[in-house]
Amino acid sequence: MTTYLITGASGKLGQAVLHHLLDTLRIAPGQIIATSRKPESLRAVAERGVTVRTADFDDAASLPAAFAGAQRVLLISTDSLERPGRRQEQHERAIAAAEKAGVQHLIYTSAPKPGDNSPLLIAADHAGTEQAIARSSIPGWTILRNHWYFENFLFTLPGVFAQGGKWFSAAGDGKLANISRDDLAYAAAVALVSTESGRNTYTLSGSEAHTTAEQAAILSAALDKPIAVIPVPVEGIVQGMVGAGFPEPLARALASFDTNTAAGRVAEVTGDYQRLTGKAPQRFADWVQANKALLSGN
Repeated sequence: MTTYLITGASGKLGQAVLHHLLDTLRIAPGQIIATSRKPESLRAVAERGVTVRTADFDDAASLPAAFAGAQRVLLISTDSLERPGRRQEQHERAIAAAEKAGVQHLIYTSAPKPGDNSPLLIAADHAGTEQAIARSSIPGWTILRNHWYFENFLFTLPGVFAQGGKWFSAAGDGKLANISRDDLAYAAAVALVSTESGRNTYTLSGSEAHTTAEQAAILSAALDKPIAVIPVPVEGIVQGMVGAGFPEPLARALASFDTNTAAGRVAEVTGDYQRLTGKAPQRFADWVQANKALLSGN
């Protein structure tokens, strides 16, 4: 009987993966290990029979016990943004623990096009993590290069509406092949329980790519609220966030997403999601309709 382990299981992606493992794919709870820095937040799945363990990637001593007995591991990328390199350091500790535990297959949630001198400031951590996995002694691995979540609009739109519908962007005409977090969680669950071995890379995009202006038009029409994209230089994005109280390193990391979009690095629509899961991802317009109340702030 294969034992599956999910890191970062108390986060939104991790919780969605657990949902799909338990309720969509009907994996027995006794085959699942869920790890988190905050294991108390996983009480509900523990009550269903999932094994819950503490794992803190900043504390290497916590990891051997966390990974013990797992055959297939889903390594969900941590969310460190302000210090380049910290995320990779965290991941390398987890990879080393997985090696020592005898893990047979590792699945990692990466980002689109993480190499080739990407302007995205977090890309180097993803590229470095992919390289560390390839160097490891783990027999098989699957890299999931996840496009950005539709759900990010739940954080973007309140600021847009607070500014009278003005959406300041340095993304230009660059397109985004976004996808829902739930679809990515399902794909991660499928990859985790797959019998696929070897070394595999999937770039998980949505089924369409839209410019920021096209996204704004879809949102505006569905929510019946005016949204106008205002082109600004990327430094304007940085200074606007700093003026709003963001630490400058975090502001620059977030602004680099627009630079990355403008460079066309998140525009590719692939068939990898359907190839992995056997179904098509949800369209952006359909996701917006399904989440109108949340997007409107109601």
